[in-house]
Amino acid sequence: MMFMSLVLTAWFLAPWQVQPMVTSAWLADHLADPKVVVLHVGNARDYAVHVPGARLVSLGDVSVSDRSETGLNLQMLPPDELKAALEAFGISDDSHVVVYPAQNAVQSATRVVLTLAYAGLGERTSMLDGGLTGWVREGRPTTPDAPAVRPGMLKSLSIQPLVVDSAFVRSHVGQEGFRVVDARTRAFYEGASTGGSTAQPHKTGHIEGAVNVPYDELTDGASQFKTLEELRAIFDAAGVKAGETVVAYCHLGQQATAAILAARLLGHPVLLYDGSFEEWSRLPNAPVATGKNK
Repeated sequence: MMFMSLVLTAWFLAPWQVQPMVTSAWLADHLADPKVVVLHVGNARDYAVHVPGARLVSLGDVSVSDRSETGLNLQMLPPDELKAALEAFGISDDSHVVVYPAQNAVQSATRVVLTLAYAGLGERTSMLDGGLTGWVREGRPTTPDAPAVRPGMLKSLSIQPLVVDSAFVRSHVGQEGFRVVDARTRAFYEGASTGGSTAQPHKTGHIEGAVNVPYDELTDGASQFKTLEELRAIFDAAGVKAGETVVAYCHLGQQATAAILAARLLGHPVLLYDGSFEEWSRLPNAPVATGKNK
């Protein structure tokens, strides 16, 4: 496990080949670039208004969910299936992929960003700051028309060690150099609300020893991330120290990716506990606590 962490640190702190965040002005200037692939993360209804040339992507296109009593939702696809899915959206080895959320669902877009990083394309992936909301607010062009997409060509994916399991979390809670971060809203972290469904409720509370960095406090309430100074203040207040590896989780592994992107912008090595609280709630003797951030 320590070898994985060292590899991750070297990779995830390496300079981006492209900007991690791009503005709507940048995207408007580069829409005609054949190497720029724009992904609209949403559904068919909200795709009726999208950035010209953007391809519609849902989380179901790039993940797998087992909805049985013992299954987990929103897990990474096997490498061959993920490669085929990404190629179907026109992504190639030399593509610059720009991801944006529809309707302010920033956590859906960051899940796609994390998936691309997991596939080895993180250094060629950017988030459109402000998303579709900001694009429309600035009066930039939209269209209802879907583009003709030529399949891309990718080499075998270079899967990055960004996803960890419950055993890793158990062994690293409280370990020096690591910080387990719960990215759910404060009500779920503190135990005022309980996640899951009526049929399969989660436990109430959070992983014992985890700190809370709510995903909904990282943006302006739409899809624009706060400034680096504001993000640093949020992580500092939660007790996340500079240089610590952030191991993030949430309900299913979606909201956590917003915290992961923010942590990455601040220079933290990052990991996703993809099973998240859905899995942790089912594990025997998995410690859970309630209450506010300590």
